[in-house]
Amino acid sequence: MIIMILSISNWWSDMNLVEQVFWGIAILFSFFFIIQMILTFFGGDVDDIDVEGDADAAIDSDGGIDFQFLSLKNLIAFFTIFGWTGIICLNSGMGPGISALIATIAGLIMMVIMASIMYFMGKLVEDGTLKMKNAIGKSGSVYLPIPSNRKGMGKVQIQVQGLKILDAVTDQDSEIPTGAIVTVVEIINNQILLVKIN
Repeated sequence: MIIMILSISNWWSDMNLVEQVFWGIAILFSFFFIIQMILTFFGGDVDDIDVEGDADAAIDSDGGIDFQFLSLKNLIAFFTIFGWTGIICLNSGMGPGISALIATIAGLIMMVIMASIMYFMGKLVEDGTLKMKNAIGKSGSVYLPIPSNRKGMGKVQIQVQGLKILDAVTDQDSEIPTGAIVTVVEIINNQILLVKIN
């Protein structure tokens, strides 16, 4: 054990400052990257630092997840690739400046790839929330009679994000009986269908 520690110590002290910086970044952020991957695969997650927008708000507004370039996951990926690319460049005989430049470009490319993956995965998320406005213009059959002139509510069976039975009212002068075919003309208070008989 002592021999191993001495060997690592000698290896570290034989490097110049630039090599130590690249190795330090590579080792530290590779550790974080591995922890992040383990948490992702086993149901945990690393909270994102979202600079561009709120992911939850983006999903709620049915737009999917915004393109999040600056997030904790992306920064970990950037520094992991930055460190290892810098080490490879230095070991290939390149100078510190060009190595840092290439490492930065590689890290930025990795961030774009990670952000793109998360963006397109977010677009695949299907929001199961019923959007009542999707019922406008659709036809359905009366499930429970609908009283005339909005004097009460009946129910309509209609195909909106699956077959649904929804509350309905009408402005017509006569009651709409069970089994009648109606068309939705408006949504009242974002929850009640205003229908007319076909």
